[in-house]
Amino acid sequence: MTRIAKTAIILTALLSVTACANTIRGVGRDTANVVQATKTAGSDIANAAD
Repeated sequence: MTRIAKTAIILTALLSVTACANTIRGVGRDTANVVQATKTAGSDIANAAD
């Protein structure tokens, strides 16, 4: 393989890893938002029942 091909493969691999990290971080944020929304809805229901 030429040096340019090796460099291109390495850069592609690094970009792929970066994209995965961003996706995992996004899933974590989405999960946190769902938990917060569920807690808020529970509080609203509890307050409405009082």
